[in-house]
Amino acid sequence: RGWRFFRLPKASNSYDGAHGWNTEWPRIRTIGLEKDPIFLMTMHGMFWAFPRRFSSGNTAGIRPLSNYLKVIGDFCFWNDRVVLGCDDSAQKEFLNKRSCKGKITGAGQSNSNLWFIKPDTLKELGPAYAAGYLYKNEELPAGTISEPFLFAGWQNRNAWVANHGGKTAKLNFEIDPDGKGNWQELATFEAKAGQSFCVPFEADTPGEWIRLRCQTPGKLSVAFNYAPAETRNAEPDPMFDGLATASDAGVNGGILYARGGNKRTLALSASRRDGEKVTPEAVYEFNARLEGKKSTDLKLKDFIARQMAIPQFKDDGKVIPVKTANSAILINDDKQRRWLLPVSNPDILPLQEKGLLRICREVATERDLFNCGGTFFELPAENADGFAKIRPIASHPFAINDYASYRGLLVMSGLKNEYKVDDQHLFGTPDRTARIWAGVIDDLWKLGKPTGKGGPWLNTQVKADTPSDPYLFGGYDQRELSLSHKEKTPVVFKVEIDPSGDGTWFSYQDFEVPPGETVTHVFPANVQGRWIRFSANKPAAATVQLDYR
Repeated sequence: RGWRFFRLPKASNSYDGAHGWNTEWPRIRTIGLEKDPIFLMTMHGMFWAFPRRFSSGNTAGIRPLSNYLKVIGDFCFWNDRVVLGCDDSAQKEFLNKRSCKGKITGAGQSNSNLWFIKPDTLKELGPAYAAGYLYKNEELPAGTISEPFLFAGWQNRNAWVANHGGKTAKLNFEIDPDGKGNWQELATFEAKAGQSFCVPFEADTPGEWIRLRCQTPGKLSVAFNYAPAETRNAEPDPMFDGLATASDAGVNGGILYARGGNKRTLALSASRRDGEKVTPEAVYEFNARLEGKKSTDLKLKDFIARQMAIPQFKDDGKVIPVKTANSAILINDDKQRRWLLPVSNPDILPLQEKGLLRICREVATERDLFNCGGTFFELPAENADGFAKIRPIASHPFAINDYASYRGLLVMSGLKNEYKVDDQHLFGTPDRTARIWAGVIDDLWKLGKPTGKGGPWLNTQVKADTPSDPYLFGGYDQRELSLSHKEKTPVVFKVEIDPSGDGTWFSYQDFEVPPGETVTHVFPANVQGRWIRFSANKPAAATVQLDYR
């Protein structure tokens, strides 16, 4: 009968770069016990369950399992485990250079490992957030029926609709309830010329697939955002107990480097931190079993100091990755775009502003971790649009000194004085002077759900109808907005949301705030997006703050 096309949302944009497509193509393979095999699909940072009997006449059953951070080239099932071949440490960072990383070099030589997990782990990693466009600023004639877009598998779902044309567009959303192709009308609505709005769906709204039918012509953008119910709390898993906080004394830290030249060791230029005072110590090397000893290479310490140093950031008007503004973290990226991130742990900001803690480093091919303000973020490479596509992984209370990829592991420095010899994640030298934490990148999901506070304005004098800097919205739950001002007459605040980080803004809601009052709004769980921004209808001394609990 010919080809049929179906669309799925994406979890991560890290795979949009030049090498992302080379390192992880979408794959579908059988895994599981012989008596109960399942199909597993990897695509754009998400594990999917794929139905064994999927066909053009039976398209039900594709379900998101969880988000992941690794770069997975292939996988199979072996000895009751899912074995994933990963692309972990690249010798060259290719196109993944950015100012907030400084002049840090990549690993001395490329190194990777296999990742063995229990099948149930496929459901237990990151929450399965996902988003995607059905149409983006496209001219659609009357009678257009879109390709099906996946609808089932998430508790919280919404669509964003914008009419960029000059006439009212009459539209229908239709659902395929069981994957058999028996389409039913879900909603009929009109989009006026120049109008944009949110279409939230209830959790019990049925449908395997959703599609758009245009009764009249129009120039439209239609995007979907999906989110699961957040099941994590804000407490770190006990596996991270050895990491130090900003208030701990005698912290055992240092700078990490996976050595090249077939030495195959992990170097740690150790240091001791008391408050903001850092005392350099010796250089140590850890072998494949993470057994550490003092290095005999007299040049190694100087090399690490020159090539792996944590950047000392200055307020030079260019890149200021750890500058607080209006209680939020202000980012000026390499394209001179401004972004605002929530602050989860304000205690570590002074250490980061002084360059004592690493904030950005590549941990897998073209995958950076951005650890700032108490939250680990996945930061795609610049050729995948960088900060515009950032997403939070987890928030935490720790003052992590450095982190790096080594033999498929995520290794971190910045440990407490106490040393637990029975902890499977803590490793050190026999004299206990050098210590590291080791796990995998995807352990970070267990640090605690993303939280944070901040906002674009804090008693800020703003101009009429001038949008604020974008403030991160996606990846958080329990989101409360507060609006106030110091004017003598009411001010109307316009709230807009960008679903994917591409700069296309959709109207969410207008709030009229009387003088002397604070208006609060709790965002429903079925309203999702990546960035949020605000504008006022008149000049005002305005305050807009968000609390992600």
